[in-house]
Amino acid sequence: MLSCDICGETVTSEPDMKAHLLIVHMESEVICPFCKLSGVNYDEMCFHIETAHFEQNELERNFERISTIQYGTSENGKDNTAQCRIEVNSSIHSACASNHPKISAQSLPKDCTLKHKAFYSENLTESRKFTKSKEKQCDLSKIKGSVHETMYSPPDCPFCGKIEDCSQDMETHVKTKHANLLDTPLEDCDQSLYNCPMCGLICTNYHILQEHVDLHLEESSFGQGMDRVQCSRDLELAHQLQEEEDRRRKSEESRQEIEEFQKLQRQYGLDNSGGYKQQQLRNMEREVNRGRMHPSEFHRRKADMMESLAIGIDDGKTKTSGIIEALYRYYQNAAPDVRRVWLSTVVDHFQSSFGDRGWGCGYRNFQMLLSSLLQNDAYDDCVKGMSVPCIPKIQSMIEDAWKEGFDPQGASQLNNRLQGTKAWIGACEVYTLLTSLRVKCHIVDFHKSTGPLGTHPRLFEWILNYYSSEGERSQKVVCTSKPPIYLQHQGHSRTVVGIEERKNRTLCLLIFDPGCPSREMQKLLKQDMEASNLKQLRKFVGNLKHKQYQIVSIEGVLTSEEKVARRQASQVFTAEKIP
Repeated sequence: MLSCDICGETVTSEPDMKAHLLIVHMESEVICPFCKLSGVNYDEMCFHIETAHFEQNELERNFERISTIQYGTSENGKDNTAQCRIEVNSSIHSACASNHPKISAQSLPKDCTLKHKAFYSENLTESRKFTKSKEKQCDLSKIKGSVHETMYSPPDCPFCGKIEDCSQDMETHVKTKHANLLDTPLEDCDQSLYNCPMCGLICTNYHILQEHVDLHLEESSFGQGMDRVQCSRDLELAHQLQEEEDRRRKSEESRQEIEEFQKLQRQYGLDNSGGYKQQQLRNMEREVNRGRMHPSEFHRRKADMMESLAIGIDDGKTKTSGIIEALYRYYQNAAPDVRRVWLSTVVDHFQSSFGDRGWGCGYRNFQMLLSSLLQNDAYDDCVKGMSVPCIPKIQSMIEDAWKEGFDPQGASQLNNRLQGTKAWIGACEVYTLLTSLRVKCHIVDFHKSTGPLGTHPRLFEWILNYYSSEGERSQKVVCTSKPPIYLQHQGHSRTVVGIEERKNRTLCLLIFDPGCPSREMQKLLKQDMEASNLKQLRKFVGNLKHKQYQIVSIEGVLTSEEKVARRQASQVFTAEKIP
């Protein structure tokens, strides 16, 4: 068994040892097996091991000592050769040379030492082929016999050159004569011994390298600490910025909510800007300033208004009467495209005035309903002795109904106060007021479209059934005893006074709109009324496309007990929904 004196690996033959030396210690980087020194040539590595690790190098385990290894090129630069020399007896040389003609004694210098330090890949290739070719290996039996006869040459002292007979004697010599030199590392080796793994700096001493690396670690730790501090500061700043952004956003949302609320208050007349009286005076003053009203007219109208408010009765200046009678005459004599028409009982039209323009449609429609009830004998018990009230009086009547206990939720929404405001009223307030007068009425909610393109054909059908329940089908014009219908949708309300069934089976509502000026309504009173005058009254299915409609229909008179029951039921307002 042969043992490598560099790394201690054991092999079975000399060719294997040669291959091991070539591949592990020549082609690969030579590394000290004890301290991992690298970056030096073979001769320097041997000297380092024998001096720095003498005690650890057990020479009795070595098969032979490698003296020199050389790789070179021929003089002509074309025929590269691999030369290998191991100091063994001539039998080994002859045995190897017989199988490997490229390796011979003539190919080596006389002193059998290697002087070149240049290496070439071609020579390495040739050496691999030499060592790996099993067919060209030396005869193992011949080599084994010669190896035991010719061991390595007597060692010489690396410090003083003295030759000893064996390695034990040389070890004793070095330890006794050169002990002080054993503790001193070679400067040339140490200079490339320790490389900093972090920055690549070469240190000549392990302790210096350790201190150097510790500085790196301290700097890294300090940098990490600073990064954590900076991260903490950045996080705190981010929190501050987020809090400021949240405060600004909440402030902006609060401001927008206040503005929207104020807008709604103005829209629904709850902004404490005054009621009917204040608006009437402001608008008349504006007309005087614009030259549209004479000052004397202003004072006359003001006096009439104050008188009307004092007695609580509408002054009638915006009322137009006799329209139902005029419509009856027209349909009797004209309207060839109309197959049949149903009209409500007599009703007066009331137009919005300076005092309620923009918010008083609900009050004006109630005046229309009440004007019809006042002219209908069936409702004398409910409205006997009454006149059509002015708008402030209607507001007072609704407040009285709230005080009786009707519709507490609606009262709460309007702060239990209508007088002195421009608050809108809708179907619920009209129902409350009529019920408080013992008028039997009914709310129907057409809460979604029932036809194509957002139309409400079911609404038209319901109104047709309401009016057509009276009168003979053979008559073209039917004047029913049905009061008009209150029609409410988002932002506006009107009064339905009749319905047409045309020859093409389509339906058309006849509607009084408080927004229509009295002068236009008075055109319907002419004897020679034309079909174009009815345009402002007629509303076909395609004309009503609001998302939701509510109607209040009058059905008769309530007894005292029924009134109490309706009052209790109004605690939670419900309505019939279609569909």
